[in-house]
Amino acid sequence: MTQQPPKSVLARGVALLRACGDAEDGLALTELADRTALPKPTAHRLLGELGRLGLVERASDGRYRLGLSLFVLGQSAPGARELRDAALPYLSDLYEATHENVHLAVLDGNDTLFLEKLTGRRATPIVSRTGGRLPAHCTATGKVFLAHEPLPPPGTLARLTPRTMILPGQLARDLARTRARGYGVNREEAEVGISAVAAPVYAGGPGSRPVAAISVTGGTRRLDVDRVGAAVCAAARALTRALSR
Repeated sequence: MTQQPPKSVLARGVALLRACGDAEDGLALTELADRTALPKPTAHRLLGELGRLGLVERASDGRYRLGLSLFVLGQSAPGARELRDAALPYLSDLYEATHENVHLAVLDGNDTLFLEKLTGRRATPIVSRTGGRLPAHCTATGKVFLAHEPLPPPGTLARLTPRTMILPGQLARDLARTRARGYGVNREEAEVGISAVAAPVYAGGPGSRPVAAISVTGGTRRLDVDRVGAAVCAAARALTRALSR
């Protein structure tokens, strides 16, 4: 299906910002026009205006990336900031216990969006980053949310690795296991050689949907899923209690 370009000027500007945000090293004008289905002259004109507002910046190699003004605006979003501030002590404890990558994530459409990532020299290098996103169906954090949501429509699940679950029946069975054990597991479904464990964080009473997820991600060979799962669940429960006060 051919992608339709956004109709309003505001929607076109947002589409360009999202495309810039999805590429850590920035994108050239032609790449941005392709990703947003915008004519190149339109994309160039809007990028110029976004640049004057400080929302994007153009690097010396001509590639466009998000600007400092957008970072400042993002840090001012109260919901995300308050959740991140509340979670940081528990994320730090998890990092000290595992010395692996620790995430705080929320659901954004069909993606899991990483609000925070703690990592270090001893952690396994992975593709995720603060402010980045990955398809929910192939991440441990995403499965925590999907376990409480309708399944994505058939044919919409992207395959990132040979182990990515793209068959609705296969994913449904995995999500049932997620609900039963209380945490989600990703075994090399988003990145080869990388696995993760995630647990849900709640802000409401029994039966409420998760407002966030905490995860630990590392190399498959050295990540003890059962041990790490217990630690992640304990951190998620502690954060849930803190948010309920």
